[in-house]
Amino acid sequence: MIRTLRVATYNIHKGFSSFSRRMAIHELRDKLRGLDSDLVFLQEVHGNHKRHAARYDDWPDTPQYEFLADAVWGDFAYGRNAVYDAGHHGNAILSRYPITRWDNQDVSSHRFERRGLLHCEIEIPGWPRPLHCVCVHLALTARARGVQLEKLRQRIERWVPADAPLIVAGDFNDWHWRHKATYELAHPLNMHEVFELMHGAPARSFPAAMPLLRLDRIYVRGFEVSHAHVHHGRAWARLSDHAALTTTLKLVPPASI
Repeated sequence: MIRTLRVATYNIHKGFSSFSRRMAIHELRDKLRGLDSDLVFLQEVHGNHKRHAARYDDWPDTPQYEFLADAVWGDFAYGRNAVYDAGHHGNAILSRYPITRWDNQDVSSHRFERRGLLHCEIEIPGWPRPLHCVCVHLALTARARGVQLEKLRQRIERWVPADAPLIVAGDFNDWHWRHKATYELAHPLNMHEVFELMHGAPARSFPAAMPLLRLDRIYVRGFEVSHAHVHHGRAWARLSDHAALTTTLKLVPPASI
């Protein structure tokens, strides 16, 4: 029975480096593969962009989530959030294991900042219940984030059994020094942030070149956390304006959740 999962979350900035100076999707794919994660939560993923495809000779022929998943992650789900004349982007989850159900809930606060909650159920061999995963990218303003956190909490309470393993990861844009996502989402749902457990506080993940803000998170329920790492350094800073986060999780018996 599989008991250990390696998980990553990464805001890929639509496949471009900081300030969109260079297209980096090919290097990014190599770096993601090097993480050897079973599940990857991605934000700001292009499903399509006609202008970039016309401008860059090596722009992928497939959607970015398919391009990144190719030959490594056998299944994926994409939640289209922002739609515009040239294309669309949103959140994605890449998985080594079958995604049996998925849904993308629109939680946008207004039409200029489209946001969604990508919720997947994943079948892990030998597990008594499906693993529930939610990939998020929350709003820039505190008021809108508060509403979105409430909708996320309500969704989990309604659709995720209390004894089912759960991972919620992504870009929370949680600027507040008190880490409001922890108090407003995690504590009511008996969840824990992996870096808070291992290191006492969420990881500094933005901006990637000199991380100061703790925007990206991995919240879990039903797991022991044995490792949590933020991927800093020049090579990573060339790929996106956010740093990638990884964690290693061990499933605990349902009665212990």
